[in-house]
Amino acid sequence: MSETIAILPARRTVIATSLAALAALLLAFGASAGEAKPSLRDVQEIEDPLFAVAVASEVSDQCDRLAPRTLKGLNQLYQIRSRANALGYSDDEIKSYIKSDQEKSRMRAKGERLLRQEGVKLDQPETFCSYGLAEIEKNSAIGVLLRAK
Repeated sequence: MSETIAILPARRTVIATSLAALAALLLAFGASAGEAKPSLRDVQEIEDPLFAVAVASEVSDQCDRLAPRTLKGLNQLYQIRSRANALGYSDDEIKSYIKSDQEKSRMRAKGERLLRQEGVKLDQPETFCSYGLAEIEKNSAIGVLLRAK
């Protein structure tokens, strides 16, 4: 009987060590699986429509002759979230991405680059109007989110 009692603590140690190793393995696997997911900025089917919404919003803010197609924009944002969820991103990851000051700055710089390339003068609201009207005419991803007043 004393041999059995002596073996039990050893078994407990082996089991505890095995469980600890398994937990560590699961944590490591979980962390690497999370790291394998690209940043949302690198997922074009998320980044591109989100960028279009951001540019359309800025254009409508700067041009008194244009208004946002709010329901269409909101619908697009819900579709973006739904697609990101389907790709394995949680709502918390999506919110973190959208609310990130770094991502906001990057998106603003990207938008300003596009607008300048298209001839928009950031200090001249009328140039936003010309750009927005041209996008509406082209029925582009940005244009479908705008309407003339």
